[in-house]
Amino acid sequence: YNAERLSSILKHVTEIIGANILNIANQDYDPQGASVTLLVCEEHFDNTGGKPQNDPLEPEHILAHLDKSHIAVHTYPEYHPDGGVCTFRADIDVSTCGKISPLNALNYLIGSFDTDIMTIDYRVRGFTREITGRKIFNDHKFSSIQNYIDRSIINKYQMIDVNVYQENIYHTKCKVKKFNLDNYLFGFTKRDIHPGEAREITRRLQKEMNEIFHGINIT
Repeated sequence: YNAERLSSILKHVTEIIGANILNIANQDYDPQGASVTLLVCEEHFDNTGGKPQNDPLEPEHILAHLDKSHIAVHTYPEYHPDGGVCTFRADIDVSTCGKISPLNALNYLIGSFDTDIMTIDYRVRGFTREITGRKIFNDHKFSSIQNYIDRSIINKYQMIDVNVYQENIYHTKCKVKKFNLDNYLFGFTKRDIHPGEAREITRRLQKEMNEIFHGINIT
């Protein structure tokens, strides 16, 4: 998951939600980790036509940046100091406005990262108005993030919803159901180690996954 591959994933997300890319910024970090940010807009942005744009602060530029949306991803590889367990975390932020909905890209994002633990947050911020001036704080019916996830994905995960409906805040936690030890070993398989060691590694990994899923340290 270097910056180049993350950029490719986010570009495809932009296509799925029907947005247009204004700018891409990416960075690989030493020794590990990467960040990618895309500035996107709802309408096609053409910076080649029309009058020459000699002044970088012309209103067209300012409006395009202040009025629109962004997609960002940051990765956080880390490991236990003496437990031998490594984790790879990716934080993805899709902020949109207008008719663009980040929910359309949810299944693609889940499939792109093949994750064991997911924490998904969806929030409707601010408001819009009817032509009469009446405020609309949520312009679509919404009860759960799970309604926008394919059944084939839902069947793979244990899912818990924590929603605050009056605040338009929706939260879903997911943990993969099936555990295959070979998916977590690097350079060898469970057949290469003693069954007792395999059980101990399984215990450590499942403890790590449960702590991340529930958000608490388990003793």
